[in-house]
Parts: sequence; C-alpha cells; structure tokens
Amino acid sequence: MRELIRGRTLVVFVALLIVLAVIVVLSAGTGAVHVSPAEVLGSIAHHWHLDIGPLPSHPNGETALWVTRFPRIVLGLLVGIALGAAGCLLQGMLANPLAEPGIVGISSGAAIGACLMIVIGGTGTNGWAVAGAAAVFGLATTFAVYTLSMRDGASSTIMLVLTGIAVNAFALGVIAYLTYVASTAAREQIVFWQLGSLAGNASWAQIRVVAPLVIAGVAGGMVLVRKLDLLALGEVQAASLGVNVEVVRRQVIVLVAILTAAAVAFTGILMFVGLIVPHVMRLVVGPRHAVLLPASALGGALVVAAADLAARTLTAGELPLGMLTSLIGGPVFFLLLRRKSAGAAL
Repeated sequence: MRELIRGRTLVVFVALLIVLAVIVVLSAGTGAVHVSPAEVLGSIAHHWHLDIGPLPSHPNGETALWVTRFPRIVLGLLVGIALGAAGCLLQGMLANPLAEPGIVGISSGAAIGACLMIVIGGTGTNGWAVAGAAAVFGLATTFAVYTLSMRDGASSTIMLVLTGIAVNAFALGVIAYLTYVASTAAREQIVFWQLGSLAGNASWAQIRVVAPLVIAGVAGGMVLVRKLDLLALGEVQAASLGVNVEVVRRQVIVLVAILTAAAVAFTGILMFVGLIVPHVMRLVVGPRHAVLLPASALGGALVVAAADLAARTLTAGELPLGMLTSLIGGPVFFLLLRRKSAGAAL
C-alpha cells in the first residue's frame, strides 16, 4: 500500500512538472513577437551553453524572451510557489483546510502600504517604493494580528482567526479612505494594484529580491513538516508528543508573512491561489506535509503560470491576473465544498 501511494505521488509530481514546462514554453512564445516552442527551447539551451535547437528567427526574439517574457514568467512562478506554500503552512498550522494567507492580515496590510505610497507619490510613484511599502505593511499587519490575538502569553487558533477578521475589516476601511482622498489617476492605480497583475514590467532585479525570500520560506516550511503533521492530531495531542505549539505557530506565521509579502510586493493581490491549491493538492497527494508542501508550491506555480497565460490571450487587451484567479477560484472552491459536503452526507 505504501509503495502504491509513493508511486501515485511520483506520478502527480511528474505530471505537474510536465504541464508546467509546457505552459512555460507556450507562454514564452506568445506575444506580439511570436517565438515557436522549438525556438524557445533552443534559446534556453544556448543560454546554458548547449548548442541544441534553433534560435529565434525574429530579430527581436531573443530580446522579447530574456528581457520581457522570461522575467515575467519566472516572477509568476515564484509568486505561485510562495502563495501555494503559504496556504499549505497556514492550513496546517490552523488545522483548517479552508484557511488562506489573507486571514492573518498580510494581504490587507500590503494593500494599505501600496495605497499609501500611491497616494503620497501619485502615479509617478516608483514601483520599488510601492513594492517595499506593501511588503513592510503586510509584515507589520501580520505581526499585529498575532500580537493582538495573544492572551496570557499564548495565542489560539480561534483568536487568530477572529483577530484577523477584525484587522482585515479595519484595513479595508483605511484602504477605502485612501482611495477616496486619492486623485483620479492615483485611484486608478490603486484599483489596478489590488486586482493583481504580472504586467508591471517584471525584471531580473525583482526576481533577485523575491527568489531568496521564497526559497527561505519554503525551506523553513520543510523543516516544520513533521510538527505540522502532529498538529493535525490536535494541539493537546501534539503537545503531549513534544511539540511546542506556540513556538511552531510563531514560526509558521513568520514564514507565511515572508512568503506572502514576497508574493504580493510586485504583483498585487492574487486571490484564492493560497486557498484552493493546497486544498486540491491535499485531495490528490494526501495530508502528509512532507509531500503536501512541495506539491502545493508546485501547484501554485502551475496555477499562476496558466492564469497569466490566459490573462494575456483570452481577450485583445490583458485581463488583471487577480480578477481571473478570483473568477475561476470562486466557482472551483464552491464545487470542492459541495463535493466535500456530499461525501460527508454519504
């Protein structure tokens, strides 16, 4: 039985990697400058000093790939990995498959920081300034939620959730006020940031900032997988088995804050990725976090890459990525809930 489960898990990971690779190649070749899949693979091979396959025949093909498209694709993959991993960690820590990173205030806090910087600087605000403010405010809001949820030196799952709801509601009021006092041009920029997009001139410089944070966050999560498995038994049982529940909770919140801040800093808010991906992966590979966490990270990368490709190709203009993930994620999540309810009824 164990060998069967391992074989199924391997098949799932291989399938995810193959589909992800196909989407990356298609996305890299799609745009005003068309590059065939063979030319995309040939360009990648040549950059790795392998004389395999053709280079892009279009004179601007190499520039389009390595200056515009690959930075955007890689940033999208990192964002998906971060959101998928953050959702998995938070669901494991709260022992609730319906939890998502926004519940601890990171998304609403990031939105306050971005909106404030846009209002102060107007439409001329530097993208790095907005990203930095979003990350700092997101982290600060998350730690505020955790601090406010403390009672007698310890927090609880229900207090974290309720405090997160209260802080998120307050943050929405602050965002509404900032939107109200903003100029027309700044207001449009605020709305666009909140919709989420990878169209903001992604660059390798941004990737050099995001990648270490995402790698550190996922690596830190892998260290905690066994303790998260024990938490699924309940806090009392986990504590009796030697798990310091409060320390693990703090560690997970820090990791979730880092991962989500890295994800939203340059792209804005992408809804439902951190909620649905771990939920689906848990149904596919099971609840063991040593497998579930990397599966959720890989699944998040796949979802964001596919959604970004769809956002660029479904209409003549480019759809906001966050709007697309919400339009798809909402119905999918509802179907998952109905399926779960039907299974429970049976």
